Amino acid sequence: MYINRSKTIVIKIGSSLLINDKGVIRKKWLSEFGKDIKELIDQKKNIIIVSSGAIALGCKKLNLNKKNLKLDKSQAVASIGQIELMNLFKKNLSSKKINLSQILITLEDTEKRRRAINAKRTFENLFSLGFVPIVNENDSTATSEIKYGDNDRLASRVAQISGADCLILLSDVDGLYSKNPRLNKNVKLIKEIKNIDSNIEKIATKSTGQYGTGGMKTKIDAAKICQFSGCYMCIANGLNLRPIKEIIKKNFCTWFLPRLSKLDARKKWIISSISPKGELIIDQGAISALKKGKSLLAAGVKKVNGKFSKGDHIKILDKNMKEYARGLSSFTSEEISKIQGQHSNKISELLGYISKSEVIHKDDMVIL
Repeated sequence: MYINRSKTIVIKIGSSLLINDKGVIRKKWLSEFGKDIKELIDQKKNIIIVSSGAIALGCKKLNLNKKNLKLDKSQAVASIGQIELMNLFKKNLSSKKINLSQILITLEDTEKRRRAINAKRTFENLFSLGFVPIVNENDSTATSEIKYGDNDRLASRVAQISGADCLILLSDVDGLYSKNPRLNKNVKLIKEIKNIDSNIEKIATKSTGQYGTGGMKTKIDAAKICQFSGCYMCIANGLNLRPIKEIIKKNFCTWFLPRLSKLDARKKWIISSISPKGELIIDQGAISALKKGKSLLAAGVKKVNGKFSKGDHIKILDKNMKEYARGLSSFTSEEISKIQGQHSNKISELLGYISKSEVIHKDDMVIL
């Protein structure tokens, strides 16, 4: 069982597990869930909880309907609900002698390398102090353009940054079925997935509950991040009391197996970016060079799409517009537009100043 062999485990809790469709808090469930966490801690495992529910609890306190909330008001409601969320966890988990901390993360905290490293160190220090971090997106300040919008992908990035061995997504579904179980009776639960192909993508639906913001699609997106981070990921039904114990005992869930066993921390971060800032279309000669472990040079760049700065995540596409690699740009998009297709020894002349010769250095690039 992948959980038993894992040292660091991230557990994501969906809003529907904390609050039922009638707006009633599931106190019994949370108390039993605390027993699962205590058992894992007693086994010397590091635990991170990524929990939805701030806006839902805020709506409950203010007697508001979440569907009618505009962004600016939802940020205020999230601020109110976040205290309710932490109080809920503290009341139910502290009684089991589980020490809790709170971490609010934004999209930029995971996309910016320096912030990501700082977050990793925070997690490590909390583990050494014997605390369980409870993570949520900072909905009070994030705008729609710079936020995850769902905690499935946030949880996968937290798993990647913290170097977790396993991510468990607890929601109101058993896992990924061969067809939508709400519309079809003859369905089969897919137990393990090694490759997320077009068939898996088609199965994913966008159905959401009253309080949740994610569907199966966001869980598949999270799985992709985990697979390239060397992390196992599980989609399981969390409505059962003692959901983690249930997974270990019955294994009635869907596991996504890692595609990569090892990538250094820098390349893990590059491959897991969910918001590349631009694209470079390169020729076949450049593709051949990259296959040999070379850096991407200006001579192989045919076209630049998007506007980006030095150090930004960008996609590298072949002539058929298929993504071949990802990397960190050594130049701005404007600079690359000036030097594309040119030999490296002409870069200084074209830009008017001395610069690097590689558009993307091999150490800053991951081939997909």
